[in-house]
Amino acid sequence: MTALKVQFKNKEGLQLAARLEKPANNTPKAYAIFAHCFTCSKNLTAIANISRALTQVGYAVLRFDFAGLGESEGDFADTNFTSNVSDLEAAADYLTKEYEAPKLLIGHSLGGTAVLVASLNIKSAEAVVTIGSPAEPQHVTHLLTTDIDEIEKEGKAEVNIGGRSFMIKKQFLDDLEQVHKHHRIEEIKRPLLILHSPIDNVVSIDNAADIYKQAFHPKSFVSLDQADHLLSNKEDSMYVGNIIASWVSRYIKTQDVTPLKTDKHLVTRTKDSFTTEIMTEQHSLIADEPQDAGGTDLGPSPYELLAASLGACTGMTLRMYADHKKWPLQEVRVHLKHEKIHAEDCKECEEDAKKIDHIERIIEIEGDLDQKQKERLLEIANKCPVHKTLNSPTKIITELREA
Repeated sequence: MTALKVQFKNKEGLQLAARLEKPANNTPKAYAIFAHCFTCSKNLTAIANISRALTQVGYAVLRFDFAGLGESEGDFADTNFTSNVSDLEAAADYLTKEYEAPKLLIGHSLGGTAVLVASLNIKSAEAVVTIGSPAEPQHVTHLLTTDIDEIEKEGKAEVNIGGRSFMIKKQFLDDLEQVHKHHRIEEIKRPLLILHSPIDNVVSIDNAADIYKQAFHPKSFVSLDQADHLLSNKEDSMYVGNIIASWVSRYIKTQDVTPLKTDKHLVTRTKDSFTTEIMTEQHSLIADEPQDAGGTDLGPSPYELLAASLGACTGMTLRMYADHKKWPLQEVRVHLKHEKIHAEDCKECEEDAKKIDHIERIIEIEGDLDQKQKERLLEIANKCPVHKTLNSPTKIITELREA
């Protein structure tokens, strides 16, 4: 995905720091806003994984730091829940002015509650998603039980939430009370996806039940099983991202996919890690390296993709040939292994080359085929186009181009 550092001002004139992440072809089919949790920032790994899942299916995602948090201007002590909602609306205004009005709103924890409230004023939003979110803004007071008396008495208190210290003023509590009086989930009337973990010890699962009960259909609930509140495990945040990406395709009207903007056949993009996006004219996937090689294991390695290309081409070639001959071939399974082997017996190798590439391919076929047909299929497998490419001299012409 393409990640741009952007800034926009909220209604108080404070500069809010944000990241706008686009799909690899730089042509989003729709825009989304992600509101993070109360004690998080836009740079939380879980948020990055969820955003990546959405950019993979063509969405652009704007995630930002609320006023007083992360890299945004302001003093958190002077903010409240209403100002967070206002920041969301400012984010929507920014997208509308500079790019395109957002169609999807996603919120994590109290950010999800803010999204529920803000969606009433962000008319362009066609779908809403909450992740581990309280049903009511007042839920945050449950995290301040030992500090509320001091806040009421002194007008403010330094509290610890999620391992971070914050100055909370009485105006924050007063604002929650006012929002509570006017908060009506049933007024949203947009497709709603609720994701929540049954073992969430920060925001209990009962909140998801309350949101679901109040909301109108279409509404969906997905249990996050053993996930913690911050989605600390990579697998959990990736699962959430994939669920949202799949769910939203049913409810949001998007533009037709713009053809890939390249004079070649595909584009890859690698940024600050081994994780690499691959986009062809109509499809996208991720390549990566395993963790023991310094990667994050979000996708197959380049050599795995190379071997997979041979396997896929082999299967397709045999399928095509058997269909042409009207042979009863039911299924083809191709097992592959790529490795480097010592090349002492390789007379054609360069003098400084010590190893050559070796791909082992085992083909399993199912179907009522006689021995001659099986032997013919083995011959045809060696004629698949990718096989021929790998066995032929390949010239790679490389040039450097300014972005």
